[in-house]
Amino acid sequence: MAFLQLQKDLDKLTGSAKLSDAVHDVDKIIDLLTSARDRVAAANDPHTTSLTLTKLQNPIREEIDGLNSDLKHVYKAQSEFNKSLKTSFSKAMGTLPTEHDPMEPHSALINRAIAMHLLREGQFSVASTFINEAQPSPETTRYMQSQNHSSPSTLRPATSRPQQPTDTVITEGDIPSDLTALQSQALQSSFADMYSTLSALRAHNLLPAINWARENCIELEARGSNLEFELCKLQYIWLFKGPSVNGLPDTPENGVSGALQYARGNFSRFQQRHLREIQQLSASLVYWENLESSPYGPIFDISAAFEEVASSFTREFCSLLGLSAESPLYVAATAGTLALPQLVKYTFKAKAKGTEWTTANELAFETPLPRSMMYHSIFVCPVSKEQTTESNPPVILPCGHVLARESLQRLAKGSRYKCPYCPSEGIVKDAKEIIL
Repeated sequence: MAFLQLQKDLDKLTGSAKLSDAVHDVDKIIDLLTSARDRVAAANDPHTTSLTLTKLQNPIREEIDGLNSDLKHVYKAQSEFNKSLKTSFSKAMGTLPTEHDPMEPHSALINRAIAMHLLREGQFSVASTFINEAQPSPETTRYMQSQNHSSPSTLRPATSRPQQPTDTVITEGDIPSDLTALQSQALQSSFADMYSTLSALRAHNLLPAINWARENCIELEARGSNLEFELCKLQYIWLFKGPSVNGLPDTPENGVSGALQYARGNFSRFQQRHLREIQQLSASLVYWENLESSPYGPIFDISAAFEEVASSFTREFCSLLGLSAESPLYVAATAGTLALPQLVKYTFKAKAKGTEWTTANELAFETPLPRSMMYHSIFVCPVSKEQTTESNPPVILPCGHVLARESLQRLAKGSRYKCPYCPSEGIVKDAKEIIL
């Protein structure tokens, strides 16, 4: 509930506290002063100058009063939102230890995540500046390499670093030690195209997205994606709505006739996979005069359709580049923010009781993450009550029961075991590792 209220307060802040009103007042003051200066310069008369300045006082005073009033609204809204922030995020008990930074050896990975986030957001100039400043100097690189040769336990920097920026697309699986690889013109051009298409989608222009989907239809079909059909379907509905809704010119290519013409030219290639949906869209033409009360009314409700196809387009576009749909930096920061209060609370209580966190591969408590941030299946062994890990994976027995490998080894007597949940017996080597 606190976060819902915070969202309402944020909407109120963005709706009422607008510096654009104050900027408009300043522009008007500048225009008044500029106009007065021009009149004084043109007249070149002391009497005219005195009269102009006298007449200027009241308008300037009114504009300054309006400016101060606008700024007061901004400051008031900001102050109220600051109170909402403090209410929503109550002060956590205790602090986290700072003597050891587990991410210190991974500065190159962090810099890459920041650079990729800036590129994904279309901030190409900022990303370029960040990459240039984050790149280690040649002296630092040579020192790290000498340290690597003298001490095998230190983190090994890349020795085969390209001297010039490459033009290959960087995927999430590739972690280049040289950040200049992220200055790839191909990568920046790809993101520029994505943002251009997203801007068109927000303006309810589906054609750039449809053209992109057609150019990449083979890759999309191989992934089982329905993006191209969903875009064409939305274009059909958008044309069906007519000029009064879509704002397009009132021509034969718009309205019901335009939608029918568009369906004839584009839906035939989707019949094998989407025949039923095409039949519904075609049958809706019969009810075009009373569509909302017809059986096909829900199909033509597109209140959230453009946002959904924009999200689908972003996901598919990034997938073809080998990137995740969401920025890894955004996901990591959001997940960390959600988990931080629980971590601080656990650390505070563990310190008070004199206990230590001994699990190396899992957290000692449940982290309240939303389903959208759960990327890996979690299996808890019903025998040991512990979560499985890469070194202790789940295994399935011939009888169909699943438990952790270490639990099976503890239950086994020699090479044989008895299932803890049924009378079945078997040989340990018959248990198969599974991936959930």
